[in-house]
Amino acid sequence: MTVTEPATPLSAATAAACADDGRLGEDDGGGRRRHVKVAIVGAGFAGLAMAIRLKQAGIDDFVVFERGDDVGGTWRDNTYPGAACDVPSHLYSFSFAPNPRWSRSFSPQREILDYLRDTARRHGVLPHIRLGTPVTAMRWVDDARVWRVDTPDGGVTAQFLVPGMGALSEPKLPDIPGIDGFEGALFHSAAWDHDHDLAGESVAVIGTGASSIQFVPEIQPHVGRLHVFQRTPPWIIPRTDRPLTCAEQRLFRALPAAQRAVRAAIYWGRELYAWGFTKPQRMRAPQRLARAHLERQVTDPGLRAQLTPSYTMGCKRILISNDWYPTLTRPNVEVVTDRISEVRRRSIVTADGTERPVDTIICGTGFHVTDFPAGDHIHGPGGASLGDVWNDRGSMEAYLGTTVAGFPNLFLLVGPNTGLGHTSMVFMIESQVSYVLDAMRHLDSARATTVEVRPEVQDAYNCDLQRHLATTVWNAGGCRSWYLDANGRNTSLWPGYSWRFRQRTRRFDPWSYVLRHEPAHPEAAGPGARVLD
Repeated sequence: MTVTEPATPLSAATAAACADDGRLGEDDGGGRRRHVKVAIVGAGFAGLAMAIRLKQAGIDDFVVFERGDDVGGTWRDNTYPGAACDVPSHLYSFSFAPNPRWSRSFSPQREILDYLRDTARRHGVLPHIRLGTPVTAMRWVDDARVWRVDTPDGGVTAQFLVPGMGALSEPKLPDIPGIDGFEGALFHSAAWDHDHDLAGESVAVIGTGASSIQFVPEIQPHVGRLHVFQRTPPWIIPRTDRPLTCAEQRLFRALPAAQRAVRAAIYWGRELYAWGFTKPQRMRAPQRLARAHLERQVTDPGLRAQLTPSYTMGCKRILISNDWYPTLTRPNVEVVTDRISEVRRRSIVTADGTERPVDTIICGTGFHVTDFPAGDHIHGPGGASLGDVWNDRGSMEAYLGTTVAGFPNLFLLVGPNTGLGHTSMVFMIESQVSYVLDAMRHLDSARATTVEVRPEVQDAYNCDLQRHLATTVWNAGGCRSWYLDANGRNTSLWPGYSWRFRQRTRRFDPWSYVLRHEPAHPEAAGPGARVLD
């Protein structure tokens, strides 16, 4: 059984629109590179938002590097069965590009990917995107005062570097003894093997997070036996999903203000959730609702006990599903809560000594969020990488999740502490993009060439941030989650209402930065590097 079809690649016309113009990033043998104002890395929500807003601001001198063969980021890569968003469609989209054609109140993966493709096309940024072009290194060149971005076919130099890879871009595989020697099929949910037939197989799913609760109900009817290995049960609430009617779609097309009003209502409704997250005791009422959802759908007391979390709701990501609990009650499904001690060639052994034969292992084990692997490829003045700097400090840190002391002209999108547990990340991305654009405008008006956040400003900001996080449900809710790094520090989430972040990033604050006016010399960035006309 092929569970689902992979996402359709870009059409020939769109691929042609993304094709290189013959100059961009190419090394002609003499080491010549194009110099651009802005180099963006990643063509998901963040990278496309930055590119479109640059275009709208009249800035065409930019390039977007994308390692994949299509735009879309995580919505291109995560094609597992049942993949969908857990934020309502009208909010999980760009404010400047409403989509009146959503088919459901919670969008499926394919529709989100199509939306991103269409938005990139309509806003004219496809010619700026280099598909299938991984960035191998990003280095600040001290003498030239530019970023040198290396790719397999050359790269560019740029005044500004904007990494927009996102937090959910690098799948994380479990570190279990013997897993490398497993002889059956093994894959991560973010790299689903659509060519592998699961029909009748004994399948092990490791992890019970946001991806697993979507694909497990989809594959359960087709497999022979399904072992769900659960480390910590999630809190789950009902998914209030429904088809959007033709009348609604016609209304939104004819009257865009109506869709904006719906979006605003959803946004402010979601903001109320943040009030609960800021204090664990405020989650008692939502927790009772989630417990009632569990009790309605799982009547077996033993299984219900296995699926009841022991921590305060919200400490880990709250999940939404109507079919997760019913699926776990099916005769061919087993929930395993004993720790996995070993993976053998064709089986999994748990700590109690039980060995379960399996044909396929599917890892729903999340992503590298708090260690940001891309940071090892971003090298600032003197050659130190962003990863090294963060390792020395013990945790990831940035100012407004966007700029980092010691790294001039670097603007991170979806950087440290910009994540959310209650509403749309697109809102945060747009806030950051607005801040970055205002910073660029300020540099141009001040005739400055570089900008770098003051270390004392970054330190004070993060001290205040962690002080606010200390009393939230994420830090004080009694669980261990991917929100916290190896040192127990929350480097993932914004501590409260998203409108406060929008308020902080509405205008660039030059007093928090050091601006320098030395002219850049791109030709000093490497052998033969020059500015192309």
